[in-house]
Amino acid sequence: MENLLFTGGSGFLGNNIRPVLDRHYDVTTCGISPDDGIKANLAKEIPQLDKHYDIVLHACGKAHVVPKTEAEKQAFFEVNYQGTVNLCSALEKAGTPKSLVFISTVAVYGCESGELITEEHPLDGDSPYAKSKIMAEEYLTRWCSMNGVILGILRPSLLAGKNAPGNLGAMVNGIRKGLYMNIAGGKVVKSILMAEDIANILPLVAEKGGVYNVCDTYQPSFGQISESVARQLGKHKPINIPYWMAWCMAKVGDCLGSKVPINSYKLTKMTESLTFSNEKARRELDWEPMDVLKNYRI
Repeated sequence: MENLLFTGGSGFLGNNIRPVLDRHYDVTTCGISPDDGIKANLAKEIPQLDKHYDIVLHACGKAHVVPKTEAEKQAFFEVNYQGTVNLCSALEKAGTPKSLVFISTVAVYGCESGELITEEHPLDGDSPYAKSKIMAEEYLTRWCSMNGVILGILRPSLLAGKNAPGNLGAMVNGIRKGLYMNIAGGKVVKSILMAEDIANILPLVAEKGGVYNVCDTYQPSFGQISESVARQLGKHKPINIPYWMAWCMAKVGDCLGSKVPINSYKLTKMTESLTFSNEKARRELDWEPMDVLKNYRI
């Protein structure tokens, strides 16, 4: 059984994929949680690794926060970029792995809308989150090449799983409280991926390497996802409001601050479709993703 070092393994992703990983690897997690086998703040220090690892799954990162201050912006670079540099320094001391798989993001493309965006799209992301992930990708590309390490870069879309953060988590909480509304029929489509699929694709990408978008082949709409969530929670189907009404509410929200349920930025996110192509991963890795609508359980 191969040794796997999993950074960020005690977070949302780790909680959803550890049962699968534990069946195939001897897993050691590294992070700041009391549950981590190796306790280290990668943003601030080089961890002390007690042995050589065959595969590294580097998922430690900062996301799902809109920074308001310079310090909050800088935190993305400390965690996502400097944390990657510190990890590689530790791996050099312990012995470089056969493979390193990095969990990046589709945010590197910088797209607010679009259809079936491929890995060939320029890396135009300009948020601190996107920029820090681009820097980490570039650093790992150089480091793995210099050290003879197979590098896999996975760019997931919205992740579905138990206790999902971000937009999906906000949808679940909104439906639970009876506050979630679909806009203009909930027809907007966003690429989504079962978190568990990261574990399913890991051995394939660790063997071959490469850069891949990872998302479900079938692109469900917000309306379909919200109805699935409502059924699971025993709630009524979310109500639908016309776009003009949502636009008026968003303009009011712009005046009240970022914590309101809707503002112009959130309205754009909720009404413009954004999908990514998984064709390269399916073709080169012979991987087929799970159907989110059939498999997503709260």
